[in-house]
Amino acid sequence: MGIRLLIVDDEEMIRKLVRKYALREGYEVLEAKNGLEAVDIALKEDIDFIIMDVMMPMMDGFIAYQKISQTKDIPVIFLTALNEEYNRIYGFDLGADDYVAKPFSVNELMRRIKAILRRSKGGDSEIIAIGTLLINKTAHQVTIDGKPIPLSLKEYDLLLYLAENRGIALTRESILEKVWGYDYFKDDRTLDTHVKLLRKSLGDYAKYITTIRGVGYRFEKDL
Repeated sequence: MGIRLLIVDDEEMIRKLVRKYALREGYEVLEAKNGLEAVDIALKEDIDFIIMDVMMPMMDGFIAYQKISQTKDIPVIFLTALNEEYNRIYGFDLGADDYVAKPFSVNELMRRIKAILRRSKGGDSEIIAIGTLLINKTAHQVTIDGKPIPLSLKEYDLLLYLAENRGIALTRESILEKVWGYDYFKDDRTLDTHVKLLRKSLGDYAKYITTIRGVGYRFEKDL
């Protein structure tokens, strides 16, 4: 199961917009249109991250998150049209990881989510270990059973991006954007070629890279 986001906002257009970008990043998405629904979903489901609007009918975001946090520790970004300092302070006092004022950039929101998830999972470690496969980000080196694996720059970047997002189904678009940094409509066949080369270099570890038909690729957590 990948990262599961709960998007909570009474405005359907905002939920749809954030959902579109979240799915593009490979996240699983659940939605709630008010605080009551958010509490119910968060307590019943396994949620990894909450994007919570503050001003909502029936139950506002602050109260909803307060109820959720009594049982579960889930990172949250609050969304609000109110940018007063006391609201921000109150949100942080409740345990908010970040605070975004409307209108906002969805691309920036996605980056903030990633940064918080990296911190919460210790993702800043300089070495990623999957069995005897080690990716040393400082040395820019990959080894298997202690033996260096020669990779091209793009093969290394591709492996690093997949490994840093283990368990997440990554879309072809997001991989090309993050690894190649250009509009994926120009040529997405290059991704398949590099995946093929990378699998060949990884030997037995090639099986960790699975193809998700109609979506992209996923680096498995366990096999």
